[in-house]
Amino acid sequence: MIVFDPLWDTLKRKKITTYYLIKNYKLSRGTLDNLKHNRSVTLNTINELCSILDCEIQDIIKYVQDSKE
Repeated sequence: MIVFDPLWDTLKRKKITTYYLIKNYKLSRGTLDNLKHNRSVTLNTINELCSILDCEIQDIIKYVQDSKE
């Protein structure tokens, strides 16, 4: 499972709010909602975030193995 936990740490470290992303980079609220709930987003979105935040992909996403029940 892909999770976006590193994104929130990166935003906090860089002192950037989601409001700032919406206002200055026209990132949609729907996309941010998908990220917040670990739903799928496009690679273009990941690329855009890497560019905006001047960071690596691992600063945005992380792979966590699904637990086998």
